[in-house]
Amino acid sequence: MAEATHDTGDPVAAALSPRERAAVIHKIRMLMAFWGITPEELDAPVDPADIADEPPAVPLPVKYRHPVSGETWDGSGAHPQWLRDALLKEGFTVDQLRAAVVVTAASLEPDDLVRPVR
Repeated sequence: MAEATHDTGDPVAAALSPRERAAVIHKIRMLMAFWGITPEELDAPVDPADIADEPPAVPLPVKYRHPVSGETWDGSGAHPQWLRDALLKEGFTVDQLRAAVVVTAASLEPDDLVRPVR
């Protein structure tokens, strides 16, 4: 019996060995069974309105702020040059650069508000 070939033109798919291809197909079948997806649903047209957009990335809060220039860093990724300069050349301490927590009315929950006692 001749093995069916599926030439999709995709070099990644073409690089799969028969054993790898069988493992991928098994995984797809398992996921389809888990989510209750039928082969007919895969061929059906999809309305773009039915596809959920990813929520927008929420910026991380500022952890460090230069007191003179106002430059900020959220603490993720490599240390910015302004932070290195502020610590090593300008004589600032980490505590001096640590951003103060800014509380806004929008960031408060109703339970956070304290009513004065009369």
